[in-house]
Amino acid sequence: MSAAEGPLVVGVDTSTQSTKALVVDAATGEVVASGQAPHTVTTGTGRESDPRQWWDALCEALRQCGDAAHEAAAISVGGQQHGLVTLDEHGEPVRPALLWNDVRSAPQARRLVAELGGPNAWAERTGSVPGASFTAAKWAWLVEQEPEAARATRAVRLPHDYLTERLTGQAVTDRGDASGTGWWASGTERYDEETLAHLGLDPALLPRVVRPGEVAGTVRDGHGLPFSKGTLVAPGTGDNAAAALGLGLLPGTPVLSLGTSGTVYAVSRHRPADPTGTVAGFADARGDWLPLACTLNCTLAVDRVATLLGLDREAVAPGGSVTLLPFLDGERTPNLPNASGLLHGLRHDTTPGQLLQAAYDGAVHSLLGALDLVLDEDADRDSPLLLIGGGARGHAWQQTVRRLSGRPVRIPAAKELVALGAAAQAAGLLTGEDAAAVARRWNTAAGPVLEPVSRDEETLARIGGVLSDAAPLLERGTENR
Repeated sequence: MSAAEGPLVVGVDTSTQSTKALVVDAATGEVVASGQAPHTVTTGTGRESDPRQWWDALCEALRQCGDAAHEAAAISVGGQQHGLVTLDEHGEPVRPALLWNDVRSAPQARRLVAELGGPNAWAERTGSVPGASFTAAKWAWLVEQEPEAARATRAVRLPHDYLTERLTGQAVTDRGDASGTGWWASGTERYDEETLAHLGLDPALLPRVVRPGEVAGTVRDGHGLPFSKGTLVAPGTGDNAAAALGLGLLPGTPVLSLGTSGTVYAVSRHRPADPTGTVAGFADARGDWLPLACTLNCTLAVDRVATLLGLDREAVAPGGSVTLLPFLDGERTPNLPNASGLLHGLRHDTTPGQLLQAAYDGAVHSLLGALDLVLDEDADRDSPLLLIGGGARGHAWQQTVRRLSGRPVRIPAAKELVALGAAAQAAGLLTGEDAAAVARRWNTAAGPVLEPVSRDEETLARIGGVLSDAAPLLERGTENR
């Protein structure tokens, strides 16, 4: 480990599959140590995890960081959004957490929208029209399907809140993650009393929403963690807001994140309110806004197609007329929670590589279709797209985004941007800086730029046509399976 120029901070990314920890030099942004540990997701009728695994994974990731973690002066946790963590009077989970990609609550989401004024009223009140991913829909599902668990619940938390509370003993959250619940009003920046009353959810069960830059608490004794008592803990935030911090985003810069899910977002100074539900009007972790569209099916769906074909994920081939809508887990954008994948245009001369390329095309088409709605009037629509996430390193992903967007693409060299964003938030506690300004000082968005190529209008039109023609079939989906 090289000698640090400034104090050390820890940034944490607790994602769907694992928890990662980075120890970072607050002066330079150099990562001086890192650790990672997995946790389990059950994949039966839904998507669930035991929150205690997240804590165990955090402890293991910190242990892997060695002596560097002992020297940290502050820590912050970024985490997967929307998950419903229900705790009893002892702070223990009542049941496994319902994760963001659990779509069992789609009927409850539709009912909530209808019962509380329709899409326009929801967009105006909360900035978003809730879908199955949103925490409010998951709570409604729990009340309906597992009423005993709902009655036993004495605290409701988001994933990053759960870890922050175990670190500090304080029940806190931040505006970025709170804005994805469905019960936080973006107009007033407070919990919405009407929504909570309709859900039968006592606001006393919710964490306090701390301000950007506020200290959420300090590390308490008794956990065997490698921190001194009194180590500062930042508010943390949701994973997309943390990645935006990690990139040091300025308003209007578009981001495509290629992970298990895919997201497109940009920081905006204008409060978003899209009544179609395509764009979620999230808050960011600083005081601005983070309009975002999310697809459930991204790298995981494409990798599954590659596995079915017996191909390496890079073994794509050009040409052909096949279209694949890879909605293997239902879909959020477009809002088709019960859809399944759809294959159209298969011919004798279609090659496996062309079929794999069609999976990439279908996934990227969904993301780019939402990008214009995410970007507001202040955005530069010709600037490079920032391509991040695990898929951003893949040649096939890079070339598909270039070809279907017609825009230059920048690949930031920095990895683990959610954890880096959390680290920047922790560093801001020590220096008094805005967290995004810390990340810009660290130059986290630097990386090679791929020049634009001609936009593939033919493929875009073909996919759009299939999606339109198949809409009735996709909407019926698999309701009765």
